[in-house]
Amino acid sequence: MPGTPPSRFVYLGPEGTFTEQALRTIPAAERGARTPARSVPEALDGVRSGDFDAAVVPLENSVGGAVAVTLDELVAGDPLVITREIVLSVRFQLAARSGTQRSGIRTVAAHPQASAQCRHWLRAHLPDATVVDVLSNGAAAADAADGRYDAAICAPIGARRHRLAILAASIADHEDAVTRFVMVCRPGPPPPPTGDDVTSLAVYIAHDRVGALLAVLTELSVRGINLTRIESRPTGEGLGRYAFFLDCTGHVADVRLGEALQGLRRTCADVRFLGSYPRHRWTGTAADVPLPAPPGLSDADVADSLAWLSRIRAGQPA
Repeated sequence: MPGTPPSRFVYLGPEGTFTEQALRTIPAAERGARTPARSVPEALDGVRSGDFDAAVVPLENSVGGAVAVTLDELVAGDPLVITREIVLSVRFQLAARSGTQRSGIRTVAAHPQASAQCRHWLRAHLPDATVVDVLSNGAAAADAADGRYDAAICAPIGARRHRLAILAASIADHEDAVTRFVMVCRPGPPPPPTGDDVTSLAVYIAHDRVGALLAVLTELSVRGINLTRIESRPTGEGLGRYAFFLDCTGHVADVRLGEALQGLRRTCADVRFLGSYPRHRWTGTAADVPLPAPPGLSDADVADSLAWLSRIRAGQPA
């Protein structure tokens, strides 16, 4: 039920994936039940049905971009909300059964996103090997362990689980690649504001209105709210019909963001609130420090202006 800490978790499986690795950074998930799902829709539907309390699924990657199926599923069916994000450093390894030599590798199992992120390394070190697409990094490790393929591109957790030998570590073309995962629950009170939060939205704009997207962005910018991500996805209702996914700084409990949400509700064809939750701070660098609000647009400034207006309306000295 809303407000009760989750204890039954589902995640995009199978076992041995980066998603499981992300899930296991959550203390409650280490203590609770963890069930792999075959797909993102299956994981989220399991939460909608009440079979699970929370799902952990990938949302975006710093190299491959947004995970389209996750975006689509967040706006399909009964509402769900994001309550947590996990940003995980992605380290791909080339792994195989013990005794395998790199020179003897002819087939490599890999998820398409994994092989795409390692294509330069593969071209340089395994130019004659055939890369075979599989459903997940965990499946790649399992297939290599079973001997279906000579080797796998997989996550460290998958190599350990299937007792594979590491033939090459950190083979991704971008060593600083990260993937952002989200924990999704049924609607309930959001986590309390921390002062460094993210709010996610899906907005639908009138397709025949000039400047409709500008109006959306203006609702945020005039209040000093920083837009950190915007993605568009087709709604399926025809060419030119899109939903826009927005991430912005702030919490639904903040005055400025609350005003912006009211403005979006007035100007958009529809708005789906996807959650307010703490931003994952993971680098420990200056980039992790939230941007201050522009002068005159902080929550304190807004509260002061509202109090000033209330005094005027009440006939009190301003």
